[in-house]
Amino acid sequence: MEYDVIVLGSGPGGYVAAIRASQLGLKTAVVEKENLGGVCLNWGCIPTKALLKSAQVFEYLKQAEEYGVTVGTYDKDFPAMVKRSRDVAKGMNKGVVFLMKKNKIDVIEGYGKVGPEKRVFVTGTDKKTSTYRAKHIIIATGSRSRELPSLPQDGEKVIGYRQAMNLKTQPKSMVVVGSGAIGVEFAYFYNAIGTKVTIVEYLPYIVPAEDEDVSKQLEQSFKKKGITVKTNTEVTKVEKSGKTVKAHLKNTSKENEIIEADVILSAVGIKSNIEDIGLEDVGIVTDKDKILVNDFYQTNMPGYYAIGDITSGQALAHVASAEGILCVEKIAGQDVSPIDYANVPGCTYCSPEVASVGLTEEKAKEAGYDILVGKFPFSASGKAKASGHPEGFVKVIFDKKYGEWLGCHMVGQGVTDIIAEAVVARKLETTGHEILKSIHPHPTMSEAVMEAVAGAYGEVIHI
Repeated sequence: MEYDVIVLGSGPGGYVAAIRASQLGLKTAVVEKENLGGVCLNWGCIPTKALLKSAQVFEYLKQAEEYGVTVGTYDKDFPAMVKRSRDVAKGMNKGVVFLMKKNKIDVIEGYGKVGPEKRVFVTGTDKKTSTYRAKHIIIATGSRSRELPSLPQDGEKVIGYRQAMNLKTQPKSMVVVGSGAIGVEFAYFYNAIGTKVTIVEYLPYIVPAEDEDVSKQLEQSFKKKGITVKTNTEVTKVEKSGKTVKAHLKNTSKENEIIEADVILSAVGIKSNIEDIGLEDVGIVTDKDKILVNDFYQTNMPGYYAIGDITSGQALAHVASAEGILCVEKIAGQDVSPIDYANVPGCTYCSPEVASVGLTEEKAKEAGYDILVGKFPFSASGKAKASGHPEGFVKVIFDKKYGEWLGCHMVGQGVTDIIAEAVVARKLETTGHEILKSIHPHPTMSEAVMEAVAGAYGEVIHI
């Protein structure tokens, strides 16, 4: 079989690239060894949000009297929460199957490897290998949970994110190693439904990629919920004994500690899936676990491209999708511009949520900017107070000289739905004064953005 485009992998980068290729009139196929939609749809972004929603509903029940509502007997049903999460993922998977049919994309089931002369070899469950050719081959094989030598995963006592969302029984205690998005989301979920949770973070702050003020606020919120947070701490080894597992910890003060728990969740990052997919046979160059590409995702070998987690951009679903679309549009001969990776939003869906785009205050200062900083607390927001979620804030950073919006950082209820305002405004090179003169609806959480900008320019009204 010969195609214009074959996409290896059907995650948020792969299946989106395939759809866009088909829309542009290219004969397209996608190769997938497991489930259409990849990790994000089946084992990441989507099912975790379903679990988090179950936790939020359970928390609402616990707090019902604060809202003037009397609730009778209630309890969590952990297996039912997991089942709902899996059902949501299955429904989304069916949606991608439909989109493949709608866009007349051939789905080739099996384990794919790229080969010389623009070939793709696919081995099915019957162990038979078929060969396909394409003018353009897009590699979108994604990533998996990274393992540390001191923290080898066995899928039972020491687990990764995939097992964490599919446990048969709820653990009474859990140690979460790593406090990036995956770590804090699962820490929130399990704590909310009654598991004793300890977060261990090697760096000085949790969610270390975020603005320091955001990290401090989230740590404060987590401690208030009963989550134990240990920063500047590493796991030196694990010891499995009986029904529990012991994590040996060491902090920067050289103090040692042992924590015993039912399970340890390793959330220390991801590992690119670039092994055994034929890169060496083709001669595709890699560096530091990433495939090297140009601004339009062309590898060093003509006709071979790579997108998503296997390249050097941010390992985010929306980044992979944008890269897939751009890659295909360039293949089709459209006039396109490279992605601005400095304007990619990041979102974390614990409670309170975290969302950000652009430079942190520290990075802006390091870059030599003379800055204006505005910060508006949700405790001064009528909508936040009325909804029962007054914790957190919006923080904005502007260049004092030209009014450029350098960064926006949020922590609070629903902020992942607000951050797009800053992304679009920065794309359009909007100044702070233009945000101030754009009327925001009241009462909403989004008006906190306008108030924070007003704070930066000394015009804030409500604090």
